[in-house]
Amino acid sequence: MNLSKKAILVLEDGRTFRGDSFGAEGETFGEMVFNTSMTGYQEILTDPSYAGQLVCMTYPLIGNYGVNEEDTESRRPWVEGFVVREASRVASNWRSTESLDSYLKRHKIVGIERIDTRALVRHIRDKGAMRAAISSIDADEKSLLEKVLATPAMQNRELASAVTIDKTFDYPAEREEKFHVVCFDFGVKTNSLREFAKHGCKITVVPAETSAKEVLALKPDGIFLSNGPGDPASMQKVVSEIRKLTENAVPMFGICLGHQILGQVFGGETYKLKFGHRGGNQPIMDLTTGKVEITSHNHGFAVEAKSLPAEIEVTHVNLNDQTVAGLRHKNLPIFSVQYHPESAPGPHDSEYLFRRFIELMEKGK
Repeated sequence: MNLSKKAILVLEDGRTFRGDSFGAEGETFGEMVFNTSMTGYQEILTDPSYAGQLVCMTYPLIGNYGVNEEDTESRRPWVEGFVVREASRVASNWRSTESLDSYLKRHKIVGIERIDTRALVRHIRDKGAMRAAISSIDADEKSLLEKVLATPAMQNRELASAVTIDKTFDYPAEREEKFHVVCFDFGVKTNSLREFAKHGCKITVVPAETSAKEVLALKPDGIFLSNGPGDPASMQKVVSEIRKLTENAVPMFGICLGHQILGQVFGGETYKLKFGHRGGNQPIMDLTTGKVEITSHNHGFAVEAKSLPAEIEVTHVNLNDQTVAGLRHKNLPIFSVQYHPESAPGPHDSEYLFRRFIELMEKGK
């Protein structure tokens, strides 16, 4: 790690932070967001929902257990840039095969360390998530700010097509195959596929803009709408195809972006949160049981409760800000949650949602 190489982070409102470069050298742009997880940086880096974003970790020491091939959540890292207080010089873990610094270099991801991440996070909480840049090649903040202001905002930005697969593939069930699930890949995480496989599901993963007709031709027992990046309001073509699928009463389960798409399918509206929910410590109440679960989140948009029709029931709420965290159709076998029940590395309070979907498919059969 070259400690003498300096880097600069500039936000679109002109706030500037100077620190040291780590990972790849260069210049990168995206929406500046923060994640409150203490561990799981590799899963965060490889979560496709972070496409188009620079991620700041609130926990101060990152990289201390290195990187390995088993904990990746997709085919490559998707973050545009990485911001930490201190990038560990020691990667100490029996599973580690590489340091975080060399991993970022290999994937050409620009990072910055040794800035006041607490001040950065407080600024975003006050002002909201905003466009930003990290550069180790242009130290002129005015020049960099001009470039930031020329980049696209996250609102109305469609990114699922940038992360989805090109070609349909099957993920096999563990042991006996009991169900066939079609998964729309808006940015699906591998652990979602593992969870389904564990419950005896073969998963056929299809590209984001697959038509309803093509999905029904696969004769699924259930349909899964995955997480993913970007503004759900920009995905009206996908919303239209999913709406056609709901007319066939096939059990359907959506998470994160999939949840927001289902909200729109039934006539609801979505909106941008001030700074989003990102971390493994978000408290959610299941209104159907009264239980509170600690959950993993990664989203910057939400479904507007007041916009939902009478046949849609809000099943979960975020206890931090009362935003909609779960929906259920009162007549159709369809439900969704705003958070990540497949969360890797954790917490695992929400795994019951996969069993709930399995039960819907059993009834459908």
